[in-house]
Amino acid sequence: MKFLDRAKIYIESGAGGRGCLSFRREKFVEFGGPNGGDGGAGGHVWAEAADNLNTLIDYRYQQHFKAEAGRPGEGSNRTGRDGGDIVIKVPVGTQIFEEDEETLIADLDEPGERVLLAKGGNGGFGNARFKSSTNQAPRRANPGQPSEKRTIWLRLKLIADIGLVGLPNAGKSTFLAAVSAAKPKIADYPFTTLHPNLGVVRVGEGQSFVLADIPGLIEGAHEGAGIGDRFLGHVERCAGLLHLVDGTQDDVAGAYRTVRGELEAYAHGLARKPEIVALNKIDALSEDEIKAKAEALESAAGGKVRLISGVSGAGVTELKGELLALSKAMRAPERATEPEDAGWSP
Repeated sequence: MKFLDRAKIYIESGAGGRGCLSFRREKFVEFGGPNGGDGGAGGHVWAEAADNLNTLIDYRYQQHFKAEAGRPGEGSNRTGRDGGDIVIKVPVGTQIFEEDEETLIADLDEPGERVLLAKGGNGGFGNARFKSSTNQAPRRANPGQPSEKRTIWLRLKLIADIGLVGLPNAGKSTFLAAVSAAKPKIADYPFTTLHPNLGVVRVGEGQSFVLADIPGLIEGAHEGAGIGDRFLGHVERCAGLLHLVDGTQDDVAGAYRTVRGELEAYAHGLARKPEIVALNKIDALSEDEIKAKAEALESAAGGKVRLISGVSGAGVTELKGELLALSKAMRAPERATEPEDAGWSP
């Protein structure tokens, strides 16, 4: 399945059915009268978050969605049938914007959450509605309300616990494959990862967290260099970041500062998220090189640096435990603010 995190779609609600202009005409009925029914209401267009989706690829092949129009009213005071609604299923974490891509309509970050995007038109009144003591035979019926048309943008931001950042070829995909069942593309050239990957990392019995790997950042990514920073939105919702630095390069401190600079330029609170820094690929370094580069990286990061290897597995188990603890610590305040079910009481 291809990954798509941005899509433009066109929606239209159903128009209301027109009211009926009709009069009662029956044999042996002395007095007739208006009996035109109302038109049916048009269908609505809804968006709903579904937890079994993880991409917007369906909306590359279908961009137009139109709800059913209401049926017109009929004689004998028969009301027209209402039009059926349309429900657009999107992955959890999808944001919906107006056509300008700036005005936020809704942020669907909970499974089953839904929002009304376009309201169906009301059905028109039939002439029976206008009967009065002074107007016994009204020859008037309302048309139904018109449909509502909108152009909207869907933007997906993956919901993960830990975000994986670093320069291209820092070993992010290798690490993701080593700690989860994900199968990202791995190769020895930059920008192997062209779209985000998710993996569930299991730590012991019944304990796990979700790790998101995004394409590598280079200097100037916030200005569009390389793949740019468009995928950084997928780690905005993460509890913390794992910053991998390739230990085989000469300037590990410079590599760290480059990525931190891009996170700060992107803003949206990424630079303030808790971060664990790890020196990767230590299996390809000597003891002296590991010590020298770890000291340089600690000086740049201003804190402890973990020493790991995604290939040999060195330090990976301990790092998984730290990431799980970080995820739990940052998610705990969110869970504490959620209202608890008071339960039944007589």
